[in-house]
Amino acid sequence: MSDSELPGLREQAARGDLDAVAELIERAAERGDFGELRRLADAGSRDAADQLVELAAEKGDAEELRRLASLGNSGAADELVQLAADKGDLDELRRLAAGGNSDAAGVLAELSDETLGEDDE
Repeated sequence: MSDSELPGLREQAARGDLDAVAELIERAAERGDFGELRRLADAGSRDAADQLVELAAEKGDAEELRRLASLGNSGAADELVQLAADKGDLDELRRLAAGGNSDAAGVLAELSDETLGEDDE
């Protein structure tokens, strides 16, 4: 399927064709097309939202993960905690913990324990 078929797929998807939606999601994910995935997710596609989280996590796009998490996407919040932990971004972890994210609070506690352990040596 070529890019010239995208407008037709979008029209079909807008009319409720779930196969067209699935095809658009697959193609957008392959292209790394955040805009297309956002549009589909905003239209109510949970699969598009999941792909958007996956793509943002792969690209290390904390801003997109924050946006999705602020909309209540728990997968995005989980990925944001993981990304912040991997980067050692204590400010991000503190922000998430202050917002009620128990996973971020747990990671902060673990990092604090590790730091205290290093200080004892």
